[in-house]
Amino acid sequence: MYLADSRSTKPAVASDTRPGRRPAAVPGTVLALGAVSLITDVSSEMVTAVLPLYVVVGLGLSPLGFGLLDGINNGVGALVRLAGGHLADRGGRRHKVVAGLGYGLSAVCKPLLLMAHTLPVISAVLATDRTGKGLRTAPRDAMISLATEPEHRGRAFGVHRAMDTTGALLGPLVAFAVLRATVDGYDAVFAVSGCVAALGVLVLVLFVPRRIAPAHVVQLPESARPVLRDALGLLRRPELRRLTVCATLLGLTTVSDSFLYLLLQREGDLPAHLFPLLPLGTAAVFLLLAVPLGSLADRISRRRLFLGGHGILLLGYGLVLSPWHGVPAVVAVLVLHGTFYAATDGVLAAATADAVPAQHQGAGQALVGTGQALARFTCSLAFGAVWSLWGGQTALAGTAAALAVSALVASFVLRPADEVST
Repeated sequence: MYLADSRSTKPAVASDTRPGRRPAAVPGTVLALGAVSLITDVSSEMVTAVLPLYVVVGLGLSPLGFGLLDGINNGVGALVRLAGGHLADRGGRRHKVVAGLGYGLSAVCKPLLLMAHTLPVISAVLATDRTGKGLRTAPRDAMISLATEPEHRGRAFGVHRAMDTTGALLGPLVAFAVLRATVDGYDAVFAVSGCVAALGVLVLVLFVPRRIAPAHVVQLPESARPVLRDALGLLRRPELRRLTVCATLLGLTTVSDSFLYLLLQREGDLPAHLFPLLPLGTAAVFLLLAVPLGSLADRISRRRLFLGGHGILLLGYGLVLSPWHGVPAVVAVLVLHGTFYAATDGVLAAATADAVPAQHQGAGQALVGTGQALARFTCSLAFGAVWSLWGGQTALAGTAAALAVSALVASFVLRPADEVST
C-alpha cells in the first residue's frame, strides 16, 4: 500500500487536483465509484424485488426457509468483507482489483439464477453473490477515503451513498416494468439484471483509476506490505477499537428494515398493496439527506452525528410504539428512518477512515463494517424469536430500550475520541 511522507502530519490521500487549483471536495474517482454503485444497485435491487416471490411462490420454499437462507448468506458476506479489506491492502494497486473481482462475481450470479431451480443451487448462487458484495465493500470505501481530502470525506461518502441509493430506488421500478412487459417475467428480470451488472463492471474498469495515491506518498516494498496479523492488530488502536465496539453495540439494537416495515404496515393499517412503497420512502429520504448530512459531518464531530442518527432511529421506534397510527404516522417514521441512514452509513465510513493509517484503509473499513453487519444479523435473529413468542410490539419495545442504553454507553465510550480537526 502506501506510506505518508514523514514530513506530512495529515493522512495520505489522493485528490483530483492540478497545479494552482484547490482540491475538489468530491473527486472524480468518487463520482466514478458512485456511478458503479448506482448501476450495480439497479441490478441487485431488481433481483431483490422479485426473489422472495420467485423462491416462495415459484419454487415452493417456505418463508421461514427463505429467511434462514437470506440470513446465512448475509453472514457470509459480512465475514468475507474482512478478507476483501486485507487483500486490497496487500498491494498498492489492489483496491480496484479486489473491488472488481467482487463486482464481477455478483454480475455473473445474476444470469446463473436462470438455471437455479433447486434450493442447493439457489443457495450457492446467492452465497457467491454475497461473497462478491463482501469483497468489494471495504476496497471501495478505502478508495473513496484515499481519493478525498480528510476535511471533505463526509461529503464524499454522502455523495457516494446518494448515488448508490438512487440505484436502489430505480431497481424495483425497472423490475416492475420488466415483469409487466414480458411473458417469462422472472427469467427476463434475471437476464436484464445481469446485463446491467456487467455495465457496472465496465464502468469500474474504464473510469476508476488503478492507482490512487498523492505525489508525496511512496509505495511500500512487497516485504513491508500489511499482513493479516497487522490488519487484526488495528483493533489495538484506541480510536478504531472504540468505533468498532460502538458500531457493533448499536448494531445489536438496530432492527432490520424488513421487520420495521412489517410492523409499520400492521400498526399503521396500511393496505397490503402499499407495502412495497415503504422501502422506497426510506430510500428517497436517504437520497435527499445523504449529501447535506455528510457535509455537516465534515463541520462537526462525525462520531457525534453517528450517535445522533441512532437517536433519530429511537424516535422512529417510539412513533411505531405510540398510539398515533395512519398514513401521516407512517410517513413520519419513514422520514426518521431515512434520516437515520443518512446520518450513519457514510458518516461511519468517514469516521473509520480518520481512525486508521492509509496503508490499512481497506482492513479498517472491513473491521468496523463486519462488526456492525454481524451485530445487525444477530439482532434480526433475536427480534424474530421474540416476535414469535411475545409479539412485534413487545419485541420493538425491548429493542428500543436496549438502543437507548446502548446509545448512552456509546456516547460515553466515544467522548474522549472527538473528531480531530484537519
